[in-house]
Order: sequence, then C-alpha cells, then structure tokens
Amino acid sequence: MENNLQGVLKGQKIAYFSMEIGLRNEIPTYSGGLGVLAGDTIRSAADLNIPLVAVTLVSNKGYFRQKLDASGTQTELTEEWTPSNFMTWLPQEVSVKIQGRDVKIQAWHYNCKSLTGGCVPIIFLDTNVEGNSPEDRRITDFLYGGDHTYRLKQEIVLGVGGVRMLNALGFKIRKYHMNEGHSSLLALELLKCNGKECPIVKDLCIFTTHTPVEAGHDKFDYSLVEDMIRDQNDMEILKKYGGEDRFNTSLFALNLSDYVNGVTKRHSRVSSELFPGYSIQAITNGVHSYTWTCPYFRDLFDRYMPGWANEPELLVRIGGIPDDEIWEARRKAKKALIDEVNKRTGAGMEYETFTIGFARRMTAYKRATLLLSDIERLRKVNRRGKIQIIFAGKAHPRDEAGKQLIRDIFKSIETLRNEVKIVFLENYDMDLAAKMVSGVDLWLNTPTRPYEASGTSGMKAAHNGVVNFSILDGWWIEGWIEGVTGWSIGPMPEENLIGEEARVAELNDLYNKLYYIIVPMYYERKDDWLKMMNNSIGMIAYYFNSHRMMRRYVTHAYL
Repeated sequence: MENNLQGVLKGQKIAYFSMEIGLRNEIPTYSGGLGVLAGDTIRSAADLNIPLVAVTLVSNKGYFRQKLDASGTQTELTEEWTPSNFMTWLPQEVSVKIQGRDVKIQAWHYNCKSLTGGCVPIIFLDTNVEGNSPEDRRITDFLYGGDHTYRLKQEIVLGVGGVRMLNALGFKIRKYHMNEGHSSLLALELLKCNGKECPIVKDLCIFTTHTPVEAGHDKFDYSLVEDMIRDQNDMEILKKYGGEDRFNTSLFALNLSDYVNGVTKRHSRVSSELFPGYSIQAITNGVHSYTWTCPYFRDLFDRYMPGWANEPELLVRIGGIPDDEIWEARRKAKKALIDEVNKRTGAGMEYETFTIGFARRMTAYKRATLLLSDIERLRKVNRRGKIQIIFAGKAHPRDEAGKQLIRDIFKSIETLRNEVKIVFLENYDMDLAAKMVSGVDLWLNTPTRPYEASGTSGMKAAHNGVVNFSILDGWWIEGWIEGVTGWSIGPMPEENLIGEEARVAELNDLYNKLYYIIVPMYYERKDDWLKMMNNSIGMIAYYFNSHRMMRRYVTHAYL
C-alpha cells in the first residue's frame, strides 16, 4: 500500500476537502446530495486525470440506517462498517489541539481508480486511535452527528488535521478546495504555516458554497470556539476573518479564498446578496455520467456513441439512436425499479402505469408533500390517466418537521390506498437512487424558492431519458425549456410571488399540467413523449455532467 501511495504522490495536487464523500453504498460516508456530488467530482477527476487528492472523515458509524414503522415514524440505526475491507491504514500520525488536549489522527487510504488509468487518492481521517480518550476516539464516528461541540471538533479534525496529514504523507499541494464551509479551518492552519500572510493563503484557497440561505451556514458561539481552540493567537485570526459576533465558517472561507463559487448561476446571485461585497462566481453542478446511467442505456450509448462515458457531450447525438431502442431501454429500467418496489413493499405496482418519482432529503423546504396537497385534484389526474408515485428520503435525526413529512406521506398512502398506488421506500441510498432516477417516467422536484442551490437528481434522471417536472430553482432554471426538456411548476424566476400566492400558483400549475399535458402525452402521444426523452438526454445530460463541471474548475479555479 505504501508503494500505492508513492504512485500518487508525484507532482502538485489539488487538495479537495469535503465533510462527506459518497463513493459506493458499502462505504456510508455520505448523507445526501453534497456527498454524492463530492463522489462524482472525484470520479470525474480520475477519468480526466486531474491531479486531485481528497480529504474527508472516516465516519466509522456512517450517517444512519433509516427504519420506518407502519405510520411512517423514522428510527435511526447506526450503520457500522469496516474501513479495512475497502482501504488501507496508514502509519503516519498527526495531532490537533482540542480543549488543550492532543488528539491523535491517523488515516485510511482509498484509491478511486478510473478505467482511463487515472487515480484519485482519498484520505479518510480517523481519531479512533490508541492513546486518545474514549471521547476523542468518537469524534470521527457519526457524520453530522451530535451537537455543536461535536461538529466543531469534527471541523477542527477535518480542516487543521487534514492539512497536517497531507504534509505528513508528503503531498505537494498547489490549491486547497473547500467543498462547503465545514473544512474552512484548513485556512487557519495555512495562515500559521505562512506567517499569517493573508495574500499567500488566499492564493492557495478555493471555496465552493452550496447553500443559498443564511441558516445553512455553520456558525459557532465564540465561547464554544475558545473552549475548543484555547489559543489566543488563533482566536484573533478567527475573529478577524470569521465574523465579530459568532464564528461563521463560510465567512472565514470567503475572506481567505481568492476564488469563490456557487453551484448554479441563480445560486451565485443569491449568495452575492447574502454576502455583499464578495465576488462569487458560478460553476453549475453536474453528475458523473457513467455512474448514473443505468446498464440498459450504457449499452445503448456504447453501441451508438462510443467514448460517451469520458466525453458526455457526445450525448447530443442521441438523435442517431432509433426510438424503439430508446423505448426498450426505458422499459427495462422501469421494470427493474417496479420489480424492486414490489419486492420491498408488495404494493403491486404495474409496468405500464405512469410513474412519478420523488426522492430527496426529507426537510421542510423540499416540500415532499406538495403533490399530495389536494387529494381531490390528484384523484382527478388519476382518472385522466392512471398514475403511481414512489417516494424515498431520510430526515435528519433532529429535523422533526422532516420526520413529520414522512408521516404525512404515509397518511396520504392510506387515504388513497384503493385508488392510487403510492409507496415510500425505506433507507434511501446510492443504489436505490440509481434505480429510481432511471426507472420512473417523471422526476418531480418541488422546493421552496430560492432555497434549492442546485439539486442534481434531475440531472441523473435525464441521463436515463426520464423527464423533469420542477419548480424553477437551482439547476432547472438553466436546463428547462418548457415543453421541450420538461416542464416548470409555478412562477417564472423573475416573478416575485412569495408565500401563499406562490403556493397557489404552484399547485394550480402542478395539477393542471399533469391533467392537461403530461399524463395525456404519456398515454396518448407516445411520439411526443419519446421526443421529450430524447431531449432529456441530448439537451440536458450532454451538459449537466461532472466532466464539464470539472473542466470549468480546472480552467477557472485550479490553474
């Protein structure tokens, strides 16, 4: 393994720091979109031979495994896993000071290899090290677990410990890319290594923000920070760059990064309003085309567009594939999903019925229940043409409103039991996501504007010829052409409808388009539906992929 590591040490690297990284189901070091995006970033970097090294926490007990009872009440079970089954323990050891104690950190090494020959090493930091107190050994147990104290300890380990570990391992770092504010304390370590010279550190740092709302940025009371850090020089630096009243991790990253970006054009504008005076660029997210394209479409693309996996822009040539072959690939993907649903739930879902999918983190602003707001209108849609609905998603253990959404969906399932088949699939993960984004007919997204920074599940759906139906927020503003690449729900981006006025407009649009346009097209105008499927691939997937995204990072941020 040491030789393995030696092989990836050559030359300067971009150090990519992320609290969570989603690589595969069996490595539960992700909670949702942010981690899965980080995984796609790494996969594309490997494919494109971008000299990247990734740093994250090992999360020995994962995020959590979701258990739902008959009423939809969520219970969280630990998801312990064995890192040694997938990666190699490294002998190097570094330490960070937390509450005056030396906390030892070691690391696991995992290579993300590409069929192109590229390789991105990933360093998983672990405090479950001999010599640490039981409390400190648990710092890298739970992803996003515990209280503010636990979270701040994790951010010290990730940021400060991550920089020290890369140095100990012998990496030469050209730039440090902070994926969200969780890792911003790496800039504190860089200031200390560079004589507190802000211009030098700024030149080294890149910051990508993923949240468009004030509450989404990590903030810690200085009394807590002081208790954890206990170094007056460090405290002066944190207060100078991280805000006077509370330590704001995003503000700290903004002040110490030369290049800052949001994850869609809309999000960069919203972020500029949130942090006036800062230059915030836009690099719109993408997804790893090969990972999120189901086997049936992979085979099809391989035959007609060789090389598409490493050059996803070739998908623009989808018109060269006969429609009947595209329909057959969709039919197989749908059958695989329906079979999985029926095996899990016994719901008796049907292959020929129009199927709507909704899978997200269950949190209030994502509004999982919007489609179920008016049961009578939903019944009317079902009479126009039979529909079935598949839901999935986890609520954060402390998000009571998110947990209530799941219970509300279960109530609607009961209300509509003999009319519309609706299921909620337990324990949403990467494997289930891959089945859902390729197996449904329509991908639904209903966030409250402007809270969706990007969203990526609709991009994954488009790679499989699934049509999008979404609120105009995040990435969909850029991908949407009404009636061509999919449909919008509610007001246009420039319309400033808010509150109940916006909700009424959204509900009317949602039910009317389903009733008058979408369901009739699916059942009565197959050629038109096929055209929408083609456009999803040729006008969305060809662009909204992580290869295009990573090329933008290279030319705009890394060089």
